[in-house]
Amino acid sequence: MTAGAPIRVLIVDDSATMRAVLARKLEDAPDIQVVGRAMDGIDALEQVARLKPDVITLDVEMPRLDGLQTLERLMAEHPTPVVMVSSLTRKGAEATLRALDLGAVDFIEKPTVGGVVVAQMVEGLAEKVRAAASARVRAVPAAPAAAPTPRIMSAPRPPRSAAPGGWERTIVMIGSSTGGPQALRQLVPMLPGDLGVPVVIVQHMPEGFTTLLANRLNGLSAIEVAEARPGDRLTEGKALMAPGGKHLRFDAAGVASLDDGPTECGVRPAVNVTMESVLGVRGWNVLGVVLTGMGSDGTRGAGLIRAVGGDVIAESEETALIYGMPRSVVLAGHATQVLPLPQIADAIVAHCRARAAASA
Repeated sequence: MTAGAPIRVLIVDDSATMRAVLARKLEDAPDIQVVGRAMDGIDALEQVARLKPDVITLDVEMPRLDGLQTLERLMAEHPTPVVMVSSLTRKGAEATLRALDLGAVDFIEKPTVGGVVVAQMVEGLAEKVRAAASARVRAVPAAPAAAPTPRIMSAPRPPRSAAPGGWERTIVMIGSSTGGPQALRQLVPMLPGDLGVPVVIVQHMPEGFTTLLANRLNGLSAIEVAEARPGDRLTEGKALMAPGGKHLRFDAAGVASLDDGPTECGVRPAVNVTMESVLGVRGWNVLGVVLTGMGSDGTRGAGLIRAVGGDVIAESEETALIYGMPRSVVLAGHATQVLPLPQIADAIVAHCRARAAASA
């Protein structure tokens, strides 16, 4: 994309009404230009080769060649940033997570009620297209790679709830946004079963999507991963994920609560909110990890972690799909390490074990 030129977008949807609604919303933005509209995947692939758009919005359910099949071929033949247009049904959420695995940058909820398109519901599309235009999209083989194999370094220790104790105890707090599901799918399965610390994950996603994401990570990982519920406790060897649409907080004893408090950085759940709360858990230090995402959520929380002697790892620009959140942390001077994604799991293990050894 040429600097200063508008972002060129191809809209792909089998509904003429939906194509018109999305185009109208995008054309309201002075820095975005809709260069084409495709009615299905085959039409889309032909137009991509000819128009070479900067970003594609892609429907999931289409005739002839559906969204996932189109995306798979697109990422193999013409890697291009893609924003999926997804329904909020369980089937739609599952397809969206699969699309993110296949290389889609982000998704937006389909603006429909009872199957009827509601133009007023198209929120945040231009912002997602802008973010996608800056994403580092790489070619993905047509046959997706096998799921990562969890590394189990030894038999997991029996779970133990967070409680007052020595400073060798660490809570690993991971925050991510756009590109986060892909990053978490790489990172979390690389954490060993005997890590022996609680893990907390805040990923910016709507309600329902985080349930499926947590379940998928649980099936891939040596540690247990679950969506947090009120009353859950920080527990060694278990990761709790903030539910979509809810702030996740912990009290001094490490007990979880959820609330609908005001958004921070425009999001709920917010990484900052959860980071601040885990710092109040008695007897534990916090290791913050900020992964890919647009915006600055996590920066305030990272500063609070550093202020009390904790450490913060920020994902480096070379691997972050969107170098926004980690960049903000780095520019604020809060990152103690800046690492590419494949090195972060080992850094987490090294940090936790060094703290334990030093205290012992």
